[in-house]
Amino acid sequence: MSAGSATEVGATTAAAPATAATAATTARFDPYASATDVPRRRFLHHLNPLATVLGPLPAMVLLLFTRSIPQPLAFLALAVLLLLVGAAVAPRRALGLAVAGIAMVALLTASFGFWADPRHAAGTTVLLWIGDYRLLEGSLLTGLATALRLTAVVALTLIGGLTSSGVDLVRALVQHARLPYRIGYTALAAFRFVPRFRYELDVIRAAHRVRGMTGGRGPIAAVRRQFSYVIPLLAGAIRHAERVAHAMDSRAFGAFRTRTERHRIPFRARDVVFIALFWLATAAILLLL
Repeated sequence: MSAGSATEVGATTAAAPATAATAATTARFDPYASATDVPRRRFLHHLNPLATVLGPLPAMVLLLFTRSIPQPLAFLALAVLLLLVGAAVAPRRALGLAVAGIAMVALLTASFGFWADPRHAAGTTVLLWIGDYRLLEGSLLTGLATALRLTAVVALTLIGGLTSSGVDLVRALVQHARLPYRIGYTALAAFRFVPRFRYELDVIRAAHRVRGMTGGRGPIAAVRRQFSYVIPLLAGAIRHAERVAHAMDSRAFGAFRTRTERHRIPFRARDVVFIALFWLATAAILLLL
């Protein structure tokens, strides 16, 4: 049997219950996916996952070398604007991301500002003086610049993370980036292990409660219970990995150079336009700020 006629690797790991398949891991381009599993789409959701990765990639790389405040602030504003306009993010989730971003900037600014070398900010205004310690304005601005850089990188990463699934990204890499399918779909099978392990851990906990194996109360008993889950969880992981390996071997997975895809993830003109516009915006921010 050729690898082209093989079913998806994800289907071989379907031993996990249906409840483990959440909207976050649903293939957006899968024509057989249930409409209730695929979230409401905006224009970013219609793009090829590679486009949402390649577009912000130069900006993320350049942010590692900039030391100014306006540039990372502009990239952060651009990422937030794209997510608000082009991504179908629930209001509660958007609010949580906004609060997390503000907290991240504040915490990192304080951390880097307090620990920065005062010699690099010599000659600037003293904002706080406690004993021999002095918090200089230059140190605080350095911390702010670093915090904005890291937050902007995270925000740019969310453009692809919130609008595409890992399943579609792997398929796009295999189809358009010439990633060997042996590597891509093996990684995808490993990715599918996560919800399976979560389900098995819930089953093990329920079985222990039914058998009265609570181990008492208190923090020590709670830690002991967590260690008691390791052996059965490891045994279940080995059994599951063996089943997946046998399933892949029986379908001649990896025996052929190419395989037939269940469905294609097209790379269209809109993807090229998105990448080009994002790169132009990146160049404009670097030249003007």
